[in-house]
Formats: sequence, C-alpha cells, structure tokens
Amino acid sequence: MDLREKLQVDLKSAMQAGEQKRTSTLRMVFAAIKNKEIEERKKDIGLGDEDVIAVIRREAKKRKDAIAEYEKAGRPELAESEKEELAMLDIYLPQEISDEEIIRVIQDGVRQLGSPTAKDTGALMKIIMPSLKGRASGDRITKLAKDALSAQAVQ
Repeated sequence: MDLREKLQVDLKSAMQAGEQKRTSTLRMVFAAIKNKEIEERKKDIGLGDEDVIAVIRREAKKRKDAIAEYEKAGRPELAESEKEELAMLDIYLPQEISDEEIIRVIQDGVRQLGSPTAKDTGALMKIIMPSLKGRASGDRITKLAKDALSAQAVQ
C-alpha cells in the first residue's frame, strides 16, 4: 500500500469515527496533494510517495511556522490547534536522521571544499543537500552547516 492509499484509508476511518480534527487535517493534505498534481501536470498518474512526503513536509513546516507566530502573538489556543495538526502530519513522515549523522555529512562536505569560510555556506549546501534531502529538514541542515563553518573559521 502506498502512502496515498494509506492516507485515503485513514481519512475514511477518521470520517467513520467522527474525528473532525483528523478528518479536516487529512482533507487538507489531499487538497495540497491535488494542487501539487495539477502544478506538476500529473493529475492522471498521481504523485509518487516521495512527492507526497514532500507535500506533507511542506504542510508540516507551515504548521511549525504558524505555531511560532501564534505563540509570539500570545494565542496559545490557536498554537495548540496547530500542534495537534502537526502531530497528525508527523505520523506520515519518515523519521529524520540524527544531528550526528548530519554533522558527519557536513564534515565530509567541508573536507571537499578544502578550507571554507562562513561565506561558503551556499557551496557547502550544494554539496551536502543531495545526500540529505528528504532525510532532515532544511532548517536543521542549514543551522548545523553554519555552525560547522563558524567553528571551522575559529580554528
């Protein structure tokens, strides 16, 4: 069973169980998937699991950003609602790799660059992103890469 079929089965069971929050969250995911299919002109063949995961990741990132904004604005009830949706989306995302594994890949990239400075973040990202794409969030990777380059500059 591919990811889209699993989402469909879960949506059906959420509807039957009367779980309104879960139903609305899964419907939102399906709307985002449909939009991506239209954008990619794959409406007839549909998206593969990797593309569906990318759509879910994008929706999860929207929720994380909204949580931060609601908390900053002093709206904990709205932040809590977004957290619930994020938890439902996380179920369908693969487990991200650890910071140690990301740092290992970054160190390999730093070795390939030679003696990079903090200004070489873009070049480092071009080297490491192909092997890390889909395995960790871009924000985490960027932060760890910048930390590694600034530590390299101190030495």
